[in-house]
Amino acid sequence: MSGVQKDILLKNHTTFRIGGRAKYFFAARNREDLILAVRAAKRLKLPFFILGAGSNLLVSDRGYNGLVIKTQNLKFKTQIHNSKLKIFCEAGTPLAKLVKLSIEKGYSGLEWAAGIPGTVGGAICGNAGAFGKSMESIVKEIEAFDVKSGKVKVLKNKDCKFAYRDSIFRRNKNLIIISATVHLKRGNKGKIKNKTKEYLNYRKRNQPLNFPSAGSVFINAPGFSAGQLGEKDKSSSSAFAAARLIEKCGLKGRRIGRVKISEKHANFIVNLGQGKAKDVKKLINLIKQMVKRKFGIVLKEEIRFL
Repeated sequence: MSGVQKDILLKNHTTFRIGGRAKYFFAARNREDLILAVRAAKRLKLPFFILGAGSNLLVSDRGYNGLVIKTQNLKFKTQIHNSKLKIFCEAGTPLAKLVKLSIEKGYSGLEWAAGIPGTVGGAICGNAGAFGKSMESIVKEIEAFDVKSGKVKVLKNKDCKFAYRDSIFRRNKNLIIISATVHLKRGNKGKIKNKTKEYLNYRKRNQPLNFPSAGSVFINAPGFSAGQLGEKDKSSSSAFAAARLIEKCGLKGRRIGRVKISEKHANFIVNLGQGKAKDVKKLINLIKQMVKRKFGIVLKEEIRFL
């Protein structure tokens, strides 16, 4: 297979800027490339990993002894039908591109995604979301390659088994997302622009965007509310439940090596420069131990490990 590179440093392909080398690396520039690479890996019995924007990922310092396939299939097209904007987009399309398009055309449904650095494929796999919305609400259809059967399948929204930060694609590694069709509703262009700006400003105020990170480290503890922390707002099962638990353990600013738990948002671990995956893992384990000891809650990681 032409275009395969060797010993590529993966930290240059993740938002965390952490990680060793991939034995083999291939940039899939279209759907045919993606299918071809997966089939080749299967035929050669070579472990493989599908990499999008690398925004929810911690790569080992030892790297990856297999083939990393980076989705750079960016083709997309739009169609307007019955006051809805249908967007057909390939897996490597940046989410930011769709957000920009929705603002320009005046269609609502993606305002919450402003500032999320991932690709469409990665966002669907982890059912990315914010501010009470997620990919589940806009995805209509997925085209996926089934590694086991060697065939391309079409899955409807209900087939994707979306859950909080989860989907069938996260649980079944044999299903590789090739493309998706999303639907957005017509809205007021000014309101859409303002809402998007509001969410972006919120991220700038509350998240440590000036340091490399992998985004939120843990998903929120289900059914957990601010009231359980003895806080006044008992109605809030806030989006910061995991961050509040970590903060209540006094872990903000805790540092190991060149990585630390952010003082700005406790559910972010940031790379201060030359950070190591082994130190991130130590911080993750420390957080889990202390939260379990103090609250009896086992936090579950949102980030993936390679």
